[in-house]
Amino acid sequence: MRERVKRRAGLADFLQNRRARLQPEQFELPAFQRRRTRGLRREELAQLVGVGVSWYTWLEQGRDIQVSDQVLERLASILQLNKEERLHLFHLAQSSLPAIARLDILKQRPVAAAQAILDGFIYPVRLFDERLNIVGWNEIANRIFGDYPSRPIRERNAPWFLFMHPSSRSFHVNWEHDARRCLASLHARYDRYPDDRWLNELITELQQDSPEFRAWWPEHEIILDCGSFFEVNHPQVGRLTFHQTLFPMPEQPELQMVVYTPLAQEDTPTKLKALMTEVRQ
Repeated sequence: MRERVKRRAGLADFLQNRRARLQPEQFELPAFQRRRTRGLRREELAQLVGVGVSWYTWLEQGRDIQVSDQVLERLASILQLNKEERLHLFHLAQSSLPAIARLDILKQRPVAAAQAILDGFIYPVRLFDERLNIVGWNEIANRIFGDYPSRPIRERNAPWFLFMHPSSRSFHVNWEHDARRCLASLHARYDRYPDDRWLNELITELQQDSPEFRAWWPEHEIILDCGSFFEVNHPQVGRLTFHQTLFPMPEQPELQMVVYTPLAQEDTPTKLKALMTEVRQ
């Protein structure tokens, strides 16, 4: 029950945040009255979606009410949600899975079977769990991102490394872009597993110790896919550029494999080949 309540609270915050980003002029609504807060009013959004004001107010307050697919589709359209945000809305509003129990089971599942897949890639590849811990990698990824076997477990968590590790800002060429995307991915997972103690402790630590994390977390940005341009400063070969592509693992969709395809910029293929030659020696 507490799990469902916290998920509804996440839904409430998400809806309030996205409503505040819209203006009445976007929908040709009259703006003749002075507004105490930014964005559309609840009654305006309810009118646009085609639902009662009281019903929508209950939804945005996190009350446990039933929401149809049709209403969620209209709501996503009016709120101008992208594909990832729309999927996130459906997860928050309709999921009946015992998420915390599921995550506790998933964290115990072995990743040894996935290692053979990782080792079969010629490009760098890393394996992430639902908490954004890096739980698998191939040798070339180990050479690029650091010596994972020697790292403490906490440093293998992607959000922790980005916001807390002293080398992250020099390693990530576009640190703010990468950090914001990582935070948005973490927020999506927190909304799905709001009762997970490990995630709550991580978020509390980051809010206490990272000014950027503390400032950006309330924005409630959501990212489910990591496909994007990615650029790092390698201490040995210099700048490397990649395109990140995410793949769910066969039979273990809770694990996500990210493949880093080298791009021509910065002579990355040649530099990567040199690193790979060293790995094989």
